This record gives sequence, C-alpha cells and structure tokens, in this order.
Amino acid sequence: MTTAFPYAAAALVAALFSQTAAASCYVVYGPDKDIVYRAPVPPVDMSRQIHETLPLVAPGSTLVFSPDNFGCELTINKLPLTAVSAPGGMRPARADRG
Repeated sequence: MTTAFPYAAAALVAALFSQTAAASCYVVYGPDKDIVYRAPVPPVDMSRQIHETLPLVAPGSTLVFSPDNFGCELTINKLPLTAVSAPGGMRPARADRG
C-alpha cells in the first residue's frame, strides 16, 4: 500500500498539470479557398465525425482548427443562418421530411 502511494500521487500531479486538447479558433475554407467562417465556436457538432457534419453546412469546404486564437477576434460567418444557429452547429430537422 505504501509503495503505491508515490505512484498515485505522481499520476495525480501529472493529470492536474496536463493541458487539455481544445481548439480556440475554427476556420472553414470554401471550395475556392476563401474563408467562409472564422470564430471561436465550432460551426458543426464536434461530437460527431467532421466528414459527416461539415458537408451539410458547407459542401466542398475544409475545416481547420488551432489551439491559439490569433486572428479569431474578428468573426467571419458567410455560412447559411441555420447552419450555426442551431444547438451543436447542425441544421434542425424539418418536420415535413420523413
């Protein structure tokens, strides 16, 4: 029991000082390599795979995210209004579609 304590304490200290992987700036480049979205909020639901969600919001685009927020203080949003306004960044389902 006493030999396990130093290892557990070291693991706890390492976990407390480790950095979390989180993006601070999301940039979406359109098919013509023009910036169509730049903000600290993701344009799509990041809990799902990007190749599943990004084509629904911006077909033919590329999403780039970085841990720093350099250049992200000026928000650009040329995406359709419903693309980012829905919770999770996804377009809401329409009731008339089955």
